[in-house]
Formats: sequence, structure tokens, C-alpha cells
Amino acid sequence: MTPEPAPPAPAPPAVTGTVVAACVVHALRPDESPEGVTAIDKRPVEGPVRVGAYGLRGDVQASRRHHGGLDKAVYAYGEGDARHWADELGRELPPGWFGENLRVAGLDPTTARIGDRWHVGAHVVLEVTGPRRPCATFARWVGGADERGWVRRFTEAGRVGAYLRVVQGGDVTAGDRVVVEPAPQDAPTVEDVFRG
Repeated sequence: MTPEPAPPAPAPPAVTGTVVAACVVHALRPDESPEGVTAIDKRPVEGPVRVGAYGLRGDVQASRRHHGGLDKAVYAYGEGDARHWADELGRELPPGWFGENLRVAGLDPTTARIGDRWHVGAHVVLEVTGPRRPCATFARWVGGADERGWVRRFTEAGRVGAYLRVVQGGDVTAGDRVVVEPAPQDAPTVEDVFRG
């Protein structure tokens, strides 16, 4: 008699988080980049904001080559990482300060796996595509001479956040629940890709 096959291992519990804030560009700022402007100055919006293929309505991608396009439509940063840098820099770092579209709590975008799908609120589905790579524009935004070596510090800390593409659009608002549909366990994390 053939033994009964072992039952499949239970699925790990879903990782969940919360949208602290949804942020879009407040104003384009002059910059030394090839585009001549930067859209890094993002601020929280009140109420729901529509999410489409290129990100949040009302946002701007000044450089789709480096900080935008379909695979970098939404940038998410973790509340825990933001608190770390607020302590390091000795100042408040409100949602949007890192140029992020979503500030999230309860999950860490940097340890997300490439291919993880984030179900945000009732309809939005985002897929993790890769890390944010710090640049000179980010260094200038942080404070130029006041924070020399910012790109190196940010890189060494590895608290980079994640870019996501939009799988399914809809509305997102502060307070929305984020439920992670995990990628396969052998998929690299955002940090693996960043360090690699």
C-alpha cells in the first residue's frame, strides 16, 4: 500500500502594512541634472489619489530614464527607515522627503522580493521591480555641503526603498492596508539587487 503524500506546507502568513501617506510632486525645482529640474520635492495629498500606469495622478517624473517609466512608476519608502534617517540627521523627515510616492509602515520595501505584489486598498496592485539608486540630485536635495558624502552614507546603510510597477490601477489613500502576495522564495530581494 502506497503511503499518503504529506500535506503541503501551510503558506506563510501574508505580510501586511499600511500606507502612511501618498505623495506627489509639490513643485518642480531647478537642478543641475540634464533635465534642468527635479521632481524630488513630494508632499502628501489629502484623500484618495488615482494610480495609473505611470504612477500617482498629479506626480511628475522629470527623468523617466533614471527615476520613472513603467517599471519605476511608484517609489515606496519605509517609515522605519525614515525614522532612522531622522535620528541620524537630527531633523524631521516628513512623508515625501525621500522623493517617495508611498510612505509605508509595517513592511520594509528594501527587504521585499522582486516580483512581490502589493495589494493596496481595495483595487491597486503594485509589483516590486528594484531598488532606488541614490544620485547627485538626491544629495543636493538633502543639503549639499551640509551633508557631504550623503550618497555614500545612503548606499552603505542600504535603506534604499523599492520601485514598483502598476499591475492594476485604482485609488490609494493614507490608511490603506497593504497585503503582500509574495514572489517565489528564490527571488532576490531589493537589497540583493542593490548590493549586487
